[in-house]
Amino acid sequence: MKQSIFIALVLIVSVAIGYFIWAVLLPDYLHRGGPLVALLIALLVMLVTFIIERSLTLHKAKGTTSVQAFFKNVIDMLQQGNFDGALAACDKQRGTVANVLRAGIERYKQVLATEGSADKRLTETQRAIEEANALEVPLLERNLIALSTIASIATMVGLLGTTIGMIRAFKATGTRVGGVIDAQSLAVGISEALVNTAGGLLAAIVGIVAYNFFVNKVDAFNYTMDEATYEMLQLLKGREAEKK
Repeated sequence: MKQSIFIALVLIVSVAIGYFIWAVLLPDYLHRGGPLVALLIALLVMLVTFIIERSLTLHKAKGTTSVQAFFKNVIDMLQQGNFDGALAACDKQRGTVANVLRAGIERYKQVLATEGSADKRLTETQRAIEEANALEVPLLERNLIALSTIASIATMVGLLGTTIGMIRAFKATGTRVGGVIDAQSLAVGISEALVNTAGGLLAAIVGIVAYNFFVNKVDAFNYTMDEATYEMLQLLKGREAEKK
């Protein structure tokens, strides 16, 4: 599914769920927060959806087994010159690191059979690794901007609801019935302000925590890929040096 279609579906479904929860399921004191509460609930639903999507994607990116054990196995095969075995291990492992290493090993195997210098073969291998890395990293970082954006929007929506509620509260202080302030209207305005403040803060906290968590996970993946590809290139350089 295309990313744009996925986001559009998430947005539509989240708005529908948010409105349904606000209109039907919320207790009366939360319902008084006004229609903006429905929007805040929709933002929370979107956050939960993106968190689940990121969790599944990053779990899949790890591959089927431990990255360390997989990489050690690949290095042992490369030291033995078993390129087919290394490629088979990458196919079995899958995941981000395996995909990047596979691209480098496959390119090196191809250029190894052609005439050319060692530097040219290593350059072609490194280029294949960089191309594969450029394809994998955006998949790891997908929807991270959405998490931070939703957190910012939730803060603004909560602040807007707070402002509207306070406007209504102050309006109630100017409306007097028999010389007495309309306490019910005042309470409704304050309640609306507080409910929106709480909803906006909740969504913002969830979004910020999730964004920072997944950014750290992506950074760890990038570090692992850089370390693995560097060690593989150093091993291949050693093999080329032994041929001279």
